[in-house]
Amino acid sequence: MHKSFFTPEDGRGLIDFYREAVRTRSYSDEEGELARLVAARMEALGFDEVFIDPAGNAVGRVGDGPRILHFDSHMDTVQAGDPAAWRADPFSAEVIDGMVYGRGTVDMKGGLAASLYAAAIAKREGLLEGRTVYVTGSVCEEYCDGVCLEHFYRHSGVRPDFCVICEPSDNTITLGHTGKVQARIVTQGVSAHGSAPEKGVNAVYEMAEIIQRVEALNQDLQSRPGSGTIVLSHISCDTASLNAVPSRCEIYLDRRLRLGESTAQVREELDALVAGKRALWEPGTLRRRSWTGAELVYEPAHEPWRIAEEAPLTLACNAAYKAVFGAAPERYDFWDFGTNAVVPVSMGVPTIGFGPGAYKLAHMVDERCDPKQVEDACRFYVQLMALL
Repeated sequence: MHKSFFTPEDGRGLIDFYREAVRTRSYSDEEGELARLVAARMEALGFDEVFIDPAGNAVGRVGDGPRILHFDSHMDTVQAGDPAAWRADPFSAEVIDGMVYGRGTVDMKGGLAASLYAAAIAKREGLLEGRTVYVTGSVCEEYCDGVCLEHFYRHSGVRPDFCVICEPSDNTITLGHTGKVQARIVTQGVSAHGSAPEKGVNAVYEMAEIIQRVEALNQDLQSRPGSGTIVLSHISCDTASLNAVPSRCEIYLDRRLRLGESTAQVREELDALVAGKRALWEPGTLRRRSWTGAELVYEPAHEPWRIAEEAPLTLACNAAYKAVFGAAPERYDFWDFGTNAVVPVSMGVPTIGFGPGAYKLAHMVDERCDPKQVEDACRFYVQLMALL
């Protein structure tokens, strides 16, 4: 299918909405205004069903066929930091030298806008026979990969046949991403007055050797090709006062997994880190409240994944890419960060990534994206909806 269904009017509407979304601040747990904006635009574009689910995800449906396609983009962004450090106000969506500047321009309001408009175009052009397309603007991905989709699938009863994660990939077909395990290690000590430390057990000293083990493990991993990383990302201690021996110390670890590594392997590594010490490790469970008040419980333990190059979803993406860009893709990508894909992948749903923006600019000062990439991503999504 090589016909372009994307009109100049579509392009103007898409980019206007994209910039409006960037101007709408949507930090994690504060996505309500953007969710309402997304839902309103879905309704204006003629979606067959639009709702905001109990977790706060904005959901739109077009079509009613038996084959279900799901396009997901998270609405939340990281903090913008000091506006004075930016070339343009981070919520202005100002265009400078052909690039739209602002927090979320890359991660990931371009993918959100492109998938939303693509679904509307696919419906308008009669491309959805036998298909149902869901587009979600999901919540709190920056802290809780996939928890929002667990809520969406459970609330709606939807189980897609294919899932496309619209995270930034520089419009490169992305076949998978790294895995992740996050964990806490806690050491227990015995409090004592600072003038008599020999009467206590310093929990921080107990942790010191474990920290050295963490660093040694990371060095070992980096010496082995194809291995991931481990980093100590937070440390704290409990002490009765500034003149007392700490009774408790806690560190938080972030372990990234490459293909060929597993969460079972990481559990063995964690056992070794605490061996022989007054210490225990536990999953780094996070609990948050969405903007609706719904409880989000995140268990950060995900396997790395990669869809096969010969999978039907990959082949359909190849065809869509050729229809839009005039040639077959020269390469595929593999994200070194986590996404909401962890949930459909764990369900056995064929999943792939494709979205506008250079992901190395995500979370950065002067985050920016070429709006032409957003338009091209929309064209790609339309073609893919017609092909699957």
